[in-house]
This record gives sequence, C-alpha cells and structure tokens, in this order.
Amino acid sequence: MDRFHPVLSTFDWLADNSEALIIGMAVAAVLVLIMLALRIYGRKIVAEEDGDHIGWKSVIGRVLAKTTIMFMIAAALDTVTTYAEPGPRISRLVDIFFTIAGGLQGAIWARELILGLISRRIGEGKQESALGSAMAIIRVLTSFALFAIAIILILDNLGVNVTALVAGLGIGGIAIGLAAQGIFSDLFAALSILFDKPFKKGDTIRYDGSTGTVERIGLKTTRLRSLTGEQLIMANTKLLEREIHNLAQAKARRITIYLAVGGSSASKSIDAVGQAADAAVAAQESCKLVRCALSGAGANALAYDLVYDDSTLDNDRIASNRSAILRSIIEALEPHKLVLARASDQPPAPLPF
Repeated sequence: MDRFHPVLSTFDWLADNSEALIIGMAVAAVLVLIMLALRIYGRKIVAEEDGDHIGWKSVIGRVLAKTTIMFMIAAALDTVTTYAEPGPRISRLVDIFFTIAGGLQGAIWARELILGLISRRIGEGKQESALGSAMAIIRVLTSFALFAIAIILILDNLGVNVTALVAGLGIGGIAIGLAAQGIFSDLFAALSILFDKPFKKGDTIRYDGSTGTVERIGLKTTRLRSLTGEQLIMANTKLLEREIHNLAQAKARRITIYLAVGGSSASKSIDAVGQAADAAVAAQESCKLVRCALSGAGANALAYDLVYDDSTLDNDRIASNRSAILRSIIEALEPHKLVLARASDQPPAPLPF
C-alpha cells in the first residue's frame, strides 16, 4: 500500500487543486501566446528594417525577436505553480529554473537593446569600413559584461556567496585592461570616430600640413589619399589629438589668389582689373566674388587680392574653376594692354623699406 501512496497523493492533489490548476494553465497559455506573438512581430520588424536608418521601432523589434522559448516555458511553469501550489520542493525547482531563465533572458534583452541603440546612433551603412569589426567587438564585450552580471545575480538569488567571484572578476579586468592598454586606446579612438563622426569615408580633411581624402577608417589607423596621390596612414589616437579641418563639411571653400598686374597704372587700368575679376568669377556657376581689392603697388606692377567663394567642394572642380577664372582675367586684360605677371595662393614676400 505504501508504494501507491505517492500516486494517491498526486491524485488527491489534482482533485484538490483542479480549479486552480486549470486557471494557472489558462493564464500561462495566454502569457506564452502573447510572448510568441511579440517575438513574431519583432522578427517581422527586423526583416523589414532599413540597414542605413535604425529607428526606435527597429530597436524594440530586435529586443522582442530575442525572446527565448526557455524563458516562455519558465514563465509558464512559474505562473502555474503560483496558482496551483504544488509543494515546496517542486516550487523551489521551478523558482530555480525561472531565476536562471529570467537572468539569461534579461541579459539577452539588455544586449540587444544596447546594440540596437548603438546601431541607431552610428547607423549600419556599408560606407564605414571599420563598422563591422567594431560592432563585432562591441557585441563580444557587451555580451561578456552582461552575461557575467547575469550569472552573478543568478548565483546570488540562489543563495551562493558571490563576493569572492566579484572580487576575482574585478582584479582580472584590471589586469587585462593594463596589459591591453594600447589596444584599447586605439579601439576606443576608432569608436570615437564612428560615434562622434568628425569625418567619414569620402571626406577631405586637413590636419597639420597634410590634406587628403579619407579612404578607410580602421580599428587602429585611418588611411587617406593625399592630393599628390600618396597614401597617408595615421593612428586614430594621434589623429584625434590634432586639430582636424573637415573640408567636406564646409558650405563653400574660400579661395584667395594674390595677383600682380603689369602695364599701365592709370585709374582706368585699376578699374579694369576689378571688372575683369568680377566677370571671370561670375562666369563660374558655383563661384561668388567676395572682393578684388588693390593691395599694393610697385614700380612695374600692381598687387591685388582676389577673394571668392566656391560652393563646389570637389578639389578637381575647384582647380578647374580657378584655372577658368585666371584665363578669363588674362583675356579681359589684353585690350587694356595689361599683363597678369603673377597669380599665386601664397602672398608675395614683403619688401624692405
């Protein structure tokens, strides 16, 4: 008779708690169906998202799509035991299972939320060469940190003393950080460029005495193609320490040309130079004259400062416009018997008095 006692106890428990068990199972079924529907909806959002533009809807969709079946089962069992009260041993096992599943699920949701927010901030366009590698490293670091926290919280909720474990992880993290200080410095510099976006691939930038177009933003270095054709390679940490001029973000490029005009120095000739410069600049659609002023006079020539704005940011087009302006000035000065003796981006050396 004793060997049938557990079976009889089970039937007695079912008879006594049948109504609570049915209610618990119904609530658990509804809860699971809601989570399944949310997961399907999240996956649909992820499938339809635009990789170049991540919105809040996509971020939430990524989080919902990562809801695991294990967490659904754990939530359902915990709901059933809440209503039916099967006994301390079974309740304890269900609580342990729910604690583990809930901790891991929380880490997964937090990881997807953090990565989604990062993707929304920097975008996932294919134009950034370092973005794929950076996101892979961020995913690894984020996953390690969140799952480490989740495991510590799970163990703590299960009654395990985690003080020694937390201390060990802290000391290990400090040791790894000191050993890989240089690597992390370059990595964070690359992430700063991708997040803050002082420049991006295709921009023309100037730092110190170098000017070039950004070809690749790597995890350690940034590579540029200079105006003279050679490749410039600069460490990200060193580059961010310098004053960077992003020429691609300018609304217009201000060009200054120092002219020296030889020939007659009569007032009509002076006016002819200004008129020729005005007409030459106006002939270029993207250029606007700022001034063409007489800045000096000598025995054989008059000095002028020609300043204009060119809204074309392409270096080749700027050079073409500059050449066309100078050619037009030379042609306009010929009828006045004037000669363009000098045209340079650098001002003439001052003469001693």
